[in-house]
Amino acid sequence: MYALALTESYCPAQTDEELHSTTVGGALRAAAARTPDAPALHEVNGDGVVARKWTYAELLADSERLAHALLTRYQPGERIAVWAPNIPEWVIAEFALALAGLVLVTVNPGYQPRELKYVLEQSRAVGLFLIAEHRGNPLAKIAAEVVADIPAIREVVDMEDHAALYREAGPLGTLPPVDPLDPAQIQYTSGTTGFPKGVVLHHHGIVNNPMQTLSRLGAPGGIPVLQMTPLFHTSGCVSVIGAVHRGNCIVLVRVFDPAKVNALIESERIVLFIAVPTMLVAMLESDAAAPRNYASVSHVFSGGAMVPPELVRQTRDRYGCVFQIVYGQTETSPVLTMTWSDDREEDICETVGQAMPQTELSIRDPKTNAVVPVGAVGEICARAYSVMLGYNDDPEATGKTIDAAGWLHTGDLGTMDERGFVRITGRVKEMIIRGGENLFPAEIENILLEHADVAEVAVVGVPDARMGEAAAAFVRVAAGAGFNPAELIAHCRANIAAQKTPSHWIEVSEWPLTGSGKIKKFALRDQWVAGDFKSPA
Repeated sequence: MYALALTESYCPAQTDEELHSTTVGGALRAAAARTPDAPALHEVNGDGVVARKWTYAELLADSERLAHALLTRYQPGERIAVWAPNIPEWVIAEFALALAGLVLVTVNPGYQPRELKYVLEQSRAVGLFLIAEHRGNPLAKIAAEVVADIPAIREVVDMEDHAALYREAGPLGTLPPVDPLDPAQIQYTSGTTGFPKGVVLHHHGIVNNPMQTLSRLGAPGGIPVLQMTPLFHTSGCVSVIGAVHRGNCIVLVRVFDPAKVNALIESERIVLFIAVPTMLVAMLESDAAAPRNYASVSHVFSGGAMVPPELVRQTRDRYGCVFQIVYGQTETSPVLTMTWSDDREEDICETVGQAMPQTELSIRDPKTNAVVPVGAVGEICARAYSVMLGYNDDPEATGKTIDAAGWLHTGDLGTMDERGFVRITGRVKEMIIRGGENLFPAEIENILLEHADVAEVAVVGVPDARMGEAAAAFVRVAAGAGFNPAELIAHCRANIAAQKTPSHWIEVSEWPLTGSGKIKKFALRDQWVAGDFKSPA
């Protein structure tokens, strides 16, 4: 833990870890040189069974082979969209594109025609790599219809057809030099508040950030790590780069199924895994019905959304692990803060930790942009090596997010204590203003999650004729529990101020989710406004 004694909500960059001047391809080459025969990548197919395997030497060989083939069909700097679930070819393509100086455009395999068309056109992609189908979504069929109207797309390639994937359209040349500050990927934001923007990330950020994350995690190298977060999101594809740097074996899960994942942790003796809160909830619920042996697990980390304190405790107790929380966003490659393995209980359960190395962090007044006093709520801002190059072809949006002094404004509300530990209180746009008083959804959600009947909850601001806005609690009850708003109201009144108690209570059985597993609160609000929900309270 950094020993800080701050007097305002500003944490200067800590220099305990140096930054490495390398690239995504460079990280793989270094790992293959160190441990060529070590296990690098294990495929877990749709049945939850380990299938194909690669050593580090084999992973580098396949990645370089694909890189050479791609350069007979594309020029360095061109953008290639990858539209597929967690398959080994996705990982190989990630490293191959980087080695070839091409830019990877990640695409959610759940996308429908309109969404795919937007990403392909907005990113200026010239190639589309996909698989035929995923979870009933006919990717190949959709792509054929969409690309017919996009002349810039020169080829659509089935990634599981290796003859097409590795096709050489001319004589092989040499791989180009790649600068660490060159664009490496365009990631489309999860869209919890609306339509996504293309975040352009450079090699320097997405190589160093996961290195620092795993370093703070404290887990050893050369271990089996479970990769089940989606590769199209930074939590997935950037984690892969970090695992390669540490020489870990990536156990890659094609389709997340909580029961199969728990069985896999037992059979493959997984040491480390990352999961967003919705995944952890599903895994714990599955384990309650079919318990497994998790003796091999030593480290679990989570983020992507607020991790409720009770979920932290349940995960740590059941998996017998060190539990750490990360916080960040796509625009910062992605991790900005993280707890430490030896943090005290309240810091692990109630904060998102301290800033990552080489990262300046501040809490600023959303209206004046001034740094706020320690403990005051404001917008979390960062200035670091990991900040994006910008939003693709959108200088106006970039300028609204990164100010003239280089501070990236996350849109998240939070506080910083004198030790530099950060607490998240909600989104700037999600803050509920009830009769002129600010209510923070995360605070209310954490209180409700302490009730035994509540499995998951989202608190959202909805229009109110008298107060301007009111808090609505969308609740998924725990297995075997009933939905009793009166009891939940009493629980809130006993633990928080009366005005913070939600005015509306709605039971839900499932959530509108982003591809990375975050609840789309704006969609819940839209459904409320449209009259799709009725509140018994």
